[in-house]
Amino acid sequence: MHYFTNAHERITDLFILKPHSGVPIYRQLSEQIRRLVASGQIPAGTELPSIRDLAVKHAINPMTVSKAYALLEAEGLLERNRGKPMTVAANRKAGAPLAARSKQLEPQVESLVLAARQLELSADDVIESLRAKWEESDG
Repeated sequence: MHYFTNAHERITDLFILKPHSGVPIYRQLSEQIRRLVASGQIPAGTELPSIRDLAVKHAINPMTVSKAYALLEAEGLLERNRGKPMTVAANRKAGAPLAARSKQLEPQVESLVLAARQLELSADDVIESLRAKWEESDG
C-alpha cells in the first residue's frame, strides 16, 4: 500500500481538472504545472506525484498524466529521475517575474475579451464578474 507524502498530497490538490471544459486534460494539467512553477508554488527540485497517484486522485487515464509530464520534460521544465519521481528542473528559478507570469494569462484574457465584446458587456461588467469569481474561489 502506498501513502502520499504531505508534499505530494498538497501538489496533487493544487490541480483543478475539468473534463467537460473542451480543453484536453493533458493541456489543463501541463498549463497548471507551468503556472505553478512560474509562480514559485512548486519550486525547483520538487518531486511531482507519480503518474499513477495523480491519475487515481483525479480519476483520469494514466496516459493523460504521462503525456503532460512528457511534454513538460521535453520543454525542460521537468526532469525524469530514474527510479524516482519526476521533479521540477533544477535550473528553474524560484518564480518568474510578474510580467512573465502575466504573459501566461494572455490567451485566456484574449478569449475573455472576445466573448465579452460579443456579449456586449462592458469592461466594468467583466471586472465585476472576475472579482466575484475570485472571491468565490477563495472560499
